[in-house]
Amino acid sequence: MSVQPPVPTERGILQFLAICDSFYPPDAVQASIEQQRHWYDALCARFDRPLPPEMIFADGMLQRIPIRRYRPRKISTRTILLYLHGGGFVVGSLESHHAICAEIADFAGAELVSVDYRLAPEYRWPAQTDDGFTVSKHLLSANSKVVLIGDSAGANLAAGLALRARDEGLSGVVGQVLIYPALGGDLAAGSYVEMAAAPGGLTTADVAYYREILQAPAGNEIAEPLQAASLAGLPPAFITVAHFDPLRDDGRQYAARLTAEGVEVWFREEPQMVHAWLRARHMSEGARDGFRAVCEAIRRFAAA
Repeated sequence: MSVQPPVPTERGILQFLAICDSFYPPDAVQASIEQQRHWYDALCARFDRPLPPEMIFADGMLQRIPIRRYRPRKISTRTILLYLHGGGFVVGSLESHHAICAEIADFAGAELVSVDYRLAPEYRWPAQTDDGFTVSKHLLSANSKVVLIGDSAGANLAAGLALRARDEGLSGVVGQVLIYPALGGDLAAGSYVEMAAAPGGLTTADVAYYREILQAPAGNEIAEPLQAASLAGLPPAFITVAHFDPLRDDGRQYAARLTAEGVEVWFREEPQMVHAWLRARHMSEGARDGFRAVCEAIRRFAAA
């Protein structure tokens, strides 16, 4: 007798899952990279939204790295928000998180820079973290304060950038916002077992696939921040996880370690959410509340 995977009950998130399933098959990682990106782009386009009024954005290059700058109608801080998108290091782009970035910038009253870092398998680790670090160093060298933000794989990169900035003695990172982060947890324990087949388009097998395709060295603390020898001295963090997500315990454990090592942490677990719930923010009550909490944390860090 097979065991049914756990599922949420909130109506809005169930509608979100039904739409996702119609765009992205459960065995997507078995398809070609080109096909995966096609499916992902179509899915992202389905949840696209008009940008906030008077939002200005422009594409550019920063040391040969494509970026997109967002400037809201009202700027209330000089702190820069740096966003790193999710997608398993394989899919995703400036377009995939376009409306999300614009809405965050508008809520926080801050300029936001989104990074189009290089993707695997064309570019293996550490290309992704190096691209993010190049952009963050440039922003910090311009005497800017920076809030590091990322979701999923992007949250992995954001956490790694916070570690790199600390280790290189770079000042100015005033916060890190990690949204359902992948941080290098044990695939044979905790939520990786309990939520191995959770709904939402990410399974534990998928996580293993993304790790394999990235080819980051096992135990490297930048690639797997949970493996870091010390987390002391890192900037304050806001970490949010989804209950129905194999990555859930990565965020839980990282929050606990940061707290134990003297870092200020705000932790939030969304009881009805699945991986990638950011896209459901306009159709799910739980996702709407979770997104507002993310935006409030970003605004708080940016105002510090």
